Amino acid sequence: MQTLHASKCGLSTAQLPSYILDVIDALTKAGFEAYIVGGGVRDLMLGLNPKDFDAVTDATPAQVKEVFGRRCRIIGRRFELAHVYSGRELVEVATFRAPPKKEVTSASGMILRDNNWGTIEQDFARRDFSINAMYYQPRKGIVLDFCHAIDDIKNKTLRLLGDPTLRFEEDPVRMLRTLRFAAKLNFSIAPDILEVFTPEMTQLLRDISPHRLYDESQKLFTMGHLNRVLPMLIDFDIWRQLFADIDPEISTFIERAAINTDQRIQIGKTINPAFFYAVLLWKPFLERCEFYLNKGVVAAEARAQAGLDVLKRQATRTIIPRFAETFIREVWEMQTRLLSPKPQQIQSLSTHARFRAGFDFLLLREKSGDHSTQGMGTWWDSYQLMNTDEKERAISQYNRQRAKSRRKASVDDVVESKSVSVEIEPLVQEVAPRSRRERDRKSRGKPERPVQMVTSGSSEIRADHPILKRKRVTRDLNQVVFGPTQ
Repeated sequence: MQTLHASKCGLSTAQLPSYILDVIDALTKAGFEAYIVGGGVRDLMLGLNPKDFDAVTDATPAQVKEVFGRRCRIIGRRFELAHVYSGRELVEVATFRAPPKKEVTSASGMILRDNNWGTIEQDFARRDFSINAMYYQPRKGIVLDFCHAIDDIKNKTLRLLGDPTLRFEEDPVRMLRTLRFAAKLNFSIAPDILEVFTPEMTQLLRDISPHRLYDESQKLFTMGHLNRVLPMLIDFDIWRQLFADIDPEISTFIERAAINTDQRIQIGKTINPAFFYAVLLWKPFLERCEFYLNKGVVAAEARAQAGLDVLKRQATRTIIPRFAETFIREVWEMQTRLLSPKPQQIQSLSTHARFRAGFDFLLLREKSGDHSTQGMGTWWDSYQLMNTDEKERAISQYNRQRAKSRRKASVDDVVESKSVSVEIEPLVQEVAPRSRRERDRKSRGKPERPVQMVTSGSSEIRADHPILKRKRVTRDLNQVVFGPTQ
């Protein structure tokens, strides 16, 4: 172990938010050791802006609860932690871990219970990557480095503590963390990790809860380097373990969506991770829609059922929460509404709760070369920048263009139907009906004909047969032709 001066590592209390100092000070005042550990220390040393800070202490979760009272909540069974609230901020406080006295593992070696308390020296050995194993005590101004992690940071190398095979078996999610850190920090992966990072090893991810894999996938989507990590997911065969029916290839649509997501994060805009799931699952959704349409299902019902099928299939890998599933299906449904909106509904559609997400999705499709959008992505983009009068003129022009397209389509249908129509002679040639006055005059002068039999070929037809009563007029049977015509 080496003790480093915080100032020489580029660390100072001025870089730390008040909420983490509040937690460290409260634990220290209660007589416990307390350090900042993990990604927060690493990012500060790299000159990055950490999203959050984690603390570690020799106090057990129950003792942390006694220090902070109602501000603390104990969570987890496999790995018990204390969540401490400082204002609106949340700090995760872990207790020093020791090697388990009696390991509780699955058949593949994954640790199922890990609540053995120990010392800081034992805790360091339990951490996964060297760059996450530096302990920073801000009030003392020191950094404890047990594994020369400072050298790995300088060399930009991602190294696991201990045997990589054993560490992956203990927690297969470390494979996802390896790719995430390599993409986020632009670090190279140590050779001993690459040797064991095989497709067979990635099969261990099947033992991880789909709920936990969903959380890890969200970290991949929101880290700001999604476009860099996607090819790595394919190269290391992680893609097939995360996504059920999505081909392991990065289409232009997926690539544009990834770049757009990273750009939004870099400029501080909010993102919805479910949006990228909607992008990834778009192709399977269209294929499933086509399946139901070919079976004769109504278009609206086909889309609804296809959405359910695709999301249910994806749940075998990552279980998407119900609210996120609803968001995804609404974005897909908005595509149909935005492509062919009714003129009187355009204004209300532009204020719909899912309009912005649906429009972004449509515009990304159009910019990716999807010609089925018919240029409506650009139309909606221009519409949003117009004032009220310009919007009314745009809607009127759209309405005229829509009516013109419909007329043209109807004319084409008529021409097509005429080109394939065949004239068929009637089986019965009807005599043109006479006027009512003429029929009445004739009926007064002639008595009603008696019922008689008419013979045509081998069949006999009575005079009161329905075919002879279609018109209530007296007909000359010599002009009636029965049977097929020549």
